[in-house]
Amino acid sequence: MGRVRWLLVIALAFHCPTASLDGLSKIRAAGTAEPIDQPQADLILHRGKIVTVDKHFSIHQALAIQGGHILRVGSDQEVLQTRGPQTKLVDLNGKAVLPGLIDSHVHPTAACLTEFDHPIPEMESIQDVLDYVKARANVLAEGEWITVDQVFITRLREQRYPTKRELDQAAQKNPVVFRTGPDAALNSLALKLSKIDKDFQVTDLGAGYAEKDPKTGEPTGILRNCTRYVKSQVAASTRQPTELDRMERLLALFKDYNSVGLTSIIDRDASASAIDQYRQLRDKNRLPLRIAISHHIDTTGDIDQVRNRIRQVARHPLCKPDPMLRIVGIKTFLDGGMLTGSAYMRQPWGASKIYSITDPTYRGLLFIPPDRLKPIVETTVESGLQFTAHSVGDGAVHTLLDAYEDVNGQTPIRKTRPCITHANFMSREAVQKLAQLGVAVDIQPAWLYLDTRTLVAQFGYDRLRYFQPLRSIFEAGAIAGGGSDHMQKIGSLRAINPYNPFLAMWTTITRKAKGYEGQLHPEEALSREQALRFYTINNAYLMFLEDQIGSLEEGKRADFVIVDTDILTCPVDSIKETQVLQTYLGGQLVYARK
Repeated sequence: MGRVRWLLVIALAFHCPTASLDGLSKIRAAGTAEPIDQPQADLILHRGKIVTVDKHFSIHQALAIQGGHILRVGSDQEVLQTRGPQTKLVDLNGKAVLPGLIDSHVHPTAACLTEFDHPIPEMESIQDVLDYVKARANVLAEGEWITVDQVFITRLREQRYPTKRELDQAAQKNPVVFRTGPDAALNSLALKLSKIDKDFQVTDLGAGYAEKDPKTGEPTGILRNCTRYVKSQVAASTRQPTELDRMERLLALFKDYNSVGLTSIIDRDASASAIDQYRQLRDKNRLPLRIAISHHIDTTGDIDQVRNRIRQVARHPLCKPDPMLRIVGIKTFLDGGMLTGSAYMRQPWGASKIYSITDPTYRGLLFIPPDRLKPIVETTVESGLQFTAHSVGDGAVHTLLDAYEDVNGQTPIRKTRPCITHANFMSREAVQKLAQLGVAVDIQPAWLYLDTRTLVAQFGYDRLRYFQPLRSIFEAGAIAGGGSDHMQKIGSLRAINPYNPFLAMWTTITRKAKGYEGQLHPEEALSREQALRFYTINNAYLMFLEDQIGSLEEGKRADFVIVDTDILTCPVDSIKETQVLQTYLGGQLVYARK
């Protein structure tokens, strides 16, 4: 019957266009079928709150999906016009729909395997660390290495490294390394086996040193950017994963990412083997999320060889645009960490019991000298790749910005979307330069949430004025993308670092931290709208996919999540408790909460 009425309208149009338009409006008002060539939706979600995160941050009632893309966004009446006989309808009953969330910084292939051999307990104190070391010594053979990875002193109750003596007492017959990124604390046997004594010196081109007792000259056990000299070995009894194990553990992690609304990620330091794992999953159509990759680059050694390694990355087949898997650039390390005491600062750290710093003029470590950094950045830009470097301290941030500015004077950098990873300590000048040069930042709110207590104790409140200055970055017109730096374990809240994006967004909105009273410079808090952009469209830009994902607009890919909480209007503390009910990638359901 609908087809006959439409033929009547078409016939009338040849004789009386006005009558045709009037008839069309009446038919639409009556809720009858659309013309026979009207696209019909595969899926319609209606009677909800569709948070588009488009340019105007518009809110609608309904969403229609066809062929993995968004067909229509609008009112219930507008969107239901795309309904066909095969369309699946989902009544949202008032629930909110958000664009698929994106994490700008994860390390999935390593993180998913950290508990493959045995569970690793949460360690909140030095005693917890020593208890774990003792437990490992009881199950390992004499002489086998005990490694404690990424348990940060900023998060321990005592806010310090375990001492050499404490580690000796916990494991007298096993070498022990308490490793936190490039820095570490070792027991006596580990120092001996690694040949780190009072005469030890760094002999390669990398920065770093061993802390030594000012009275005896003997190493204290604390290493700054010297873990490459530690001769640790995997214990013979450690269970090793097969290739199938690696794939299944990785997929388990990806499914857990889906469970908190993540539909895309950026691996910010991918090895060749990690990239091959992703490629295999994509080729088998098993990827449940989109992946952009920053390929790891070692910047030590001959500079011409470093530049050739960058050019080789640019020739990789995965550098071609692909909405599921793409190498977008390279990643390297410019300084140490704020969690370990080696971030490169513009002003001295100051003597510190927390970080075992005895030199009052110590400013941290810069791994790449400026005259070496510039040609590395230059080659990356010329190769059409995004450059980013781990840059925690304000000294490192300014060093990288200076390199970008120098290169930009010869070769425009904006089109490659250059980035600064972490960018925790900044300044007003640095924020302004971001916008001027078109440099983006990749920032992890989990560090504010978990480490503010220790940072304030070390630096004082005032020196942290430009710690993760997100509101200033947004207001300056620069791009900031939100990530987790997920390093270990599966589980969005138990992981190091937690990758739950709702906890992260709550942190950016409140500037509140675990174990810290009050707020850390609330003038840098984001609005709720900005926090959503931080985890959606801004990260889509870092992935070179903002024309395809990151917002719910007609023609874009249908990546979205249904949540149980309206994070735009709920009490602020409810934001971090938000649960994802369903996650869709390209219009396909990849997660449903039981």
